[in-house]
Amino acid sequence: MTDVTGASADVLHALFRSEQGGHEQVVLCQDRASGLKAVIALHSTALGPALGGTRFYPYANEAEAVADALNLARGMSYKNAMAGLDHGGGKAVIIGDPEQIKTEELLLAYGRMVASLGGRYVTACDVGTYVADMDVVARECRWTTGRSPENGGAGDSSVLTAFGVYQGMRASAQHVWGDPTLRGRTVGVAGVGKVGHHLVRHLLDEGAEVVITDVRPEAVRRVVEAHPSVAQVADTEALIRVPGLDVYAPCALGGALNDDSVAALTAKAVCGAANNQLAHPGVEKDLADRGILYAPDYVVNAGGVIQVADELHGFDFDRCKAKAAKIFDTTLAIFARAKEDGIPPAAAADRIAERRMADARR
Repeated sequence: MTDVTGASADVLHALFRSEQGGHEQVVLCQDRASGLKAVIALHSTALGPALGGTRFYPYANEAEAVADALNLARGMSYKNAMAGLDHGGGKAVIIGDPEQIKTEELLLAYGRMVASLGGRYVTACDVGTYVADMDVVARECRWTTGRSPENGGAGDSSVLTAFGVYQGMRASAQHVWGDPTLRGRTVGVAGVGKVGHHLVRHLLDEGAEVVITDVRPEAVRRVVEAHPSVAQVADTEALIRVPGLDVYAPCALGGALNDDSVAALTAKAVCGAANNQLAHPGVEKDLADRGILYAPDYVVNAGGVIQVADELHGFDFDRCKAKAAKIFDTTLAIFARAKEDGIPPAAAADRIAERRMADARR
């Protein structure tokens, strides 16, 4: 069921493009009093209620927002399946610059929209939304995770997201170099915000050499002040060309791996926190043809969703960290399956996730 009341032709095109198909429900939300414009996309509830964060971002237009919500929701179905969670995939996007339009009134209106789905969708934080925002949303919607400990939540999920990416990176090192340690390896981290700066700390603690970049100078400054040994470059274009780079970690927005970036990449492995890193399906073959290992993003960045899912049942950090540590084994299993079937790792991960969802439907 798709609510498309008042949708423009461009929005309808984004909703029904063949490669975006298969979603159970897409809801276009608007609250004129608060200025809220949002999209809630539910890709699958085969494994349980759809679970995924709320992205607050200044999209160029509504069609772009719809397309992003659909992509992200589909990714959450696969992520939750590979993480072993009893949740399907969903995602919401709020259209606008959070620095300009985010208000308590708007967040409360958004909470009412999520609540109207009656538990089919459980929301949490994402780009542009934070723990304090989820505390506000939860006042109108009990299907809200990522709340503060003071309000019965688990707090910042980026801590375990970064830990899971680190485990995926260790598995990548094991597969490429036969040793899971990152000591002495050079890792380039693109995006050192909520997740990236935690990842940098894990890498430095193990003895890796770290190079960073971010579009926000203040984010770079914060990391360099905390860790003076970290090197910095001007932009992602410079980062992917760093001589001797062993691992590239995209930790900002999606689409980081495209025809141009893959052709210029000097790293032997890609493992990062960003969602939807492949700009198009052919990119992973290009990576494989160049001998570059790709750790599927939705597998390695599942630490955060493991945390917010646990919050629904009474949060226990040690239990969550132990589950996130298993991302190491899951990633290795995907690499082994890919080698056995003669397919790229992302295709192997998709097959495993799709099988779990299909079994649940039966």
